[in-house]
Amino acid sequence: MIKNKELNDFLPDNKASYFKEFQNFSKEQINKDEIIKCIKTVLDPEIPVNIYDLGLIYNIDIKNNDVIINMTLTNPNCPVAGSMPKNVGKSVEKINSLNSIRVNLVWEPKWHKDLMSEDAKLALDIF
Repeated sequence: MIKNKELNDFLPDNKASYFKEFQNFSKEQINKDEIIKCIKTVLDPEIPVNIYDLGLIYNIDIKNNDVIINMTLTNPNCPVAGSMPKNVGKSVEKINSLNSIRVNLVWEPKWHKDLMSEDAKLALDIF
């Protein structure tokens, strides 16, 4: 039987998240700067600026080396919506003392260009 396709079958997964747990026995505490450095290696595929400077990272929470990141995208229909949380998670996985990483894609508050860093605005000629 052939299933009729609906609009949502063609849209990206805008409710995506990423989670991974590690067997870590290190007592060394992770700091936010380490995480930010990793996230800054992830570039927006359509804009030549990293997602941290674009203002797409809303929150980084660290408790006992468990990291939770809430992020957004510039548009809910972005074609990379399903893969971007994984890309962010994979970038942070490089930190040795990590117990777990969870990256949630959120849509509130809505992203706007005022969330961008001055460096990102300068790179994109936005003033």
